[in-house]
Amino acid sequence: MKLPSSGTYAFWLALLRLYTGAFWLMHGIPKFTQSQDFMPPNGVMQQFVNSAVANTHGPYQQFLTNVVLPHAWIFAELVRIGEVITGCLLLLGFFTRAGAVIGMLLALNYLTAKGGLLHLSMWSGIDAQAFVLCFMSLVLPTGRVLGIDGLLAYVRKRAPAAPKAVFVEEPPMTGPTAPTG
Repeated sequence: MKLPSSGTYAFWLALLRLYTGAFWLMHGIPKFTQSQDFMPPNGVMQQFVNSAVANTHGPYQQFLTNVVLPHAWIFAELVRIGEVITGCLLLLGFFTRAGAVIGMLLALNYLTAKGGLLHLSMWSGIDAQAFVLCFMSLVLPTGRVLGIDGLLAYVRKRAPAAPKAVFVEEPPMTGPTAPTG
């Protein structure tokens, strides 16, 4: 049995990246278009943080209580901007790995806030799946096909090489170098 070509694998990985980008945009854009439903003090973000404080313990709970709750509006803004930026970067295949890292951090934060890092059952949820999809875009070159990263790599490969300095051996001087007069 013959295995598919690397181009075939790259195409399917690109589709996976496109799906992941669309996933993040579908979650991030409504946080802007319906901001009254998301933003503190009456939105879902405030409820999510309050629930996270109740479901977590240790340093993360202290972080939520002492840093996030007093500045919930800033963290809500970071969440929605992070989700949209992740979605755009992955969908465009532009700085794909940076988008993947942002997505992984968001998903890991959501898992932690739900108390799921230590519970195996939480790793089967949507946050864990988002983490794995972003991880795949981090470690595999998913932006090289159907993405701006691939276009930039092609342009860099075709660009002429920069001129290189060459050291030229010269014989040592044997006499005076200044004109005599």
